Amino acid sequence: MNTMKTKMSKSIVLAFDVYGTLLSTQSIADKLASHFGGDTAKTIATTWRRYQLEYTWRMNSMGQYEDFSKVTQRSLKHALHESKVSLNDEQTTDMMKSYDSLTCFPDIDRTMKSLHTAPDIKAVIFSNGTHSMVSSSINNSPDLAKHAKSFDDIVVVEEVKKYKPHPEVYYHLAKKVGKDTSDSKQMEQVWVVSGNPFDIVGARAVGMNAIWVDRMGVGWQDSMVEGSKGRPTEVVKTLDSVVTSVMSTHSDELTSQWREMHGEREKNPKEVPPSKV
Repeated sequence: MNTMKTKMSKSIVLAFDVYGTLLSTQSIADKLASHFGGDTAKTIATTWRRYQLEYTWRMNSMGQYEDFSKVTQRSLKHALHESKVSLNDEQTTDMMKSYDSLTCFPDIDRTMKSLHTAPDIKAVIFSNGTHSMVSSSINNSPDLAKHAKSFDDIVVVEEVKKYKPHPEVYYHLAKKVGKDTSDSKQMEQVWVVSGNPFDIVGARAVGMNAIWVDRMGVGWQDSMVEGSKGRPTEVVKTLDSVVTSVMSTHSDELTSQWREMHGEREKNPKEVPPSKV
């Protein structure tokens, strides 16, 4: 690998959330519909996701941890009870397998292509899921599997036994991508990309940048934290806008790095530094 790309790729980091950002959790409704009516299936899919997240937040507050696969199965049970329906053990196991093969959002291909044109950006997966769950989700998704090599690493919360948006999760991410958590500039070089507001606020709270993927186009509504720390650094409506947004923010820094690696332009007249996006 080119030395310049190696150095630059370690400076700016894009940490992509999985569930609700790369993969659509609502797509599980199609599988549920094979057991229940369409309306009931949609309701269960929505409540399943809500309780899945609620359980993780409650465990954070209680100082407890169960891995995400158990949380996912137990929250499914809760959602089924609430809708007054049930699945037997075999059906539940089959449903859990379906959760490992969720469909991608349609902008994944364009996003991955934009990453390929930005070798100065390091991309990682950053998820509440276990390493096994995330790996299965990537490998079982035709749209995502072909881009698996675009990600340098999979960073999961089971390594610290906390869930987003606990601060330890984000500090763990920073350390995994080689950042000094006491250096504010280095923390700002990490961008969490997520469609989940709680993830955005969690990243901003520790000094990271964050891009919120507002697929519904409703605008930022989360009001838990006042000021800039309670808002995303950038808002995009589609995932494929992320790379351009980050490159624009860090264009001066990336150009400076280019010059540092290549020397002054006068010494290398045939080489031209990357233009600002």
